[in-house]
Amino acid sequence: MTLDPIHVENIARLAYGIAGDVDTTDHEDLAGQVWDDWLPGLRHDGRVVIEPVADHERRRARIDDVALAERPFGTVHGLDSGTINPTTFKNGLVVDVAHAAMAAEPTDLELHRDRTIVATVHAGDSTADFDGEWTRRDAGHTRQRVLHAPRVNRYAEGVVHALALYLAEGTHALDHVDRVEELLVLDGPIYPKELFTWEDRDPELGELAREAKPRAVVEKYVRLVERFVEREVPLAGFVKNPSSRTIVRSLTRNGVESPWPDDTAFFTRLLERREAPGDPRDPERTAGDRLEDDLTFTTWFHSRGGADRTMAADADALGIDRELDPELYEATFMILYDPRTDVTYKLEAPYAFTRDAETRDRLTRQVLGDVATTRGPPSAVGKADSLARIDATEKAALRRKFEERFDSEQQATYDDHRWGKDRY
Repeated sequence: MTLDPIHVENIARLAYGIAGDVDTTDHEDLAGQVWDDWLPGLRHDGRVVIEPVADHERRRARIDDVALAERPFGTVHGLDSGTINPTTFKNGLVVDVAHAAMAAEPTDLELHRDRTIVATVHAGDSTADFDGEWTRRDAGHTRQRVLHAPRVNRYAEGVVHALALYLAEGTHALDHVDRVEELLVLDGPIYPKELFTWEDRDPELGELAREAKPRAVVEKYVRLVERFVEREVPLAGFVKNPSSRTIVRSLTRNGVESPWPDDTAFFTRLLERREAPGDPRDPERTAGDRLEDDLTFTTWFHSRGGADRTMAADADALGIDRELDPELYEATFMILYDPRTDVTYKLEAPYAFTRDAETRDRLTRQVLGDVATTRGPPSAVGKADSLARIDATEKAALRRKFEERFDSEQQATYDDHRWGKDRY
């Protein structure tokens, strides 16, 4: 049954009551004030959590110009990990499988064949032990293992998902460090930030994050930074859907009422440009139209709050030894807004690389050119995403294979019944 036209109209009328109480002009003014007055050194609980690496500026670049400009990095590698998503079986097992791949631009078919696969298992039976050693298949091109997740009373699905995803990604990246000659861009953050949020979500998860297996996963990313620093090759992360709330939470703690649900909404408001009344540049445009000729972006910032707190210089990185100056591991970022798609992206990199002005400039120009050309992620990241992604049909087939092997069905939900069990 669908809504009748009268129902659609009645629901639409609700918008009038909502819109009348929202003044977006005030939001724009507040965004500028936050940028000017707060972001040069935003504090949270007495710590500086956001501050510029060097310049503190909003910039823009003509899309056609940067799309045609020569790229600072001739060869770029991308890396991603996809999963089947956590699956609970009637025998009490909770399983997720992650599959990592690295891609190159220009294409390297030999590299694209290499995969790392991790199946993570959580069992309610404390006597079970599913841990396995790394094995090789496909003439050595595939490395795989089973990881038995630490036991938890809650959040088993989140635990198996995070451990599978990040163990596969971190291992694949470390195994292929020497294949990267100029730049590696991870599809997502530079650190396993989902693990870093465990301490804030639940005391049991917070304790789990410091156990041997989760720490070993995080350590792979610490060593990854060190290997790239040693080789003087930059490492970055392209975040397609930034979800940080460090800025808006810190503003609230400092007595500033934030109208934005997260930091991405704030930066979108800050970087979006619209036609001013009486602008003579294009008579076909009217006041309020979005200007789509330029990419807009920020300079670089240190990030030491939220999930990034774990790798801050004044934090202990979950007790993992850091061979370099702790400050060099800190996450730094710049924000890029594409008005053509109305999408805001984040580019991250360890401070070990962005402390150098030339490297910051090269990373910025590279991502500007890539986004201008693709209207989305850099080509190497897009290729890695395609290689690592497990589509819905494959997920359903793999789950059926697990059902056969376990001699146990998936634990069904009403949504499975409503939408069809193979729709994931």
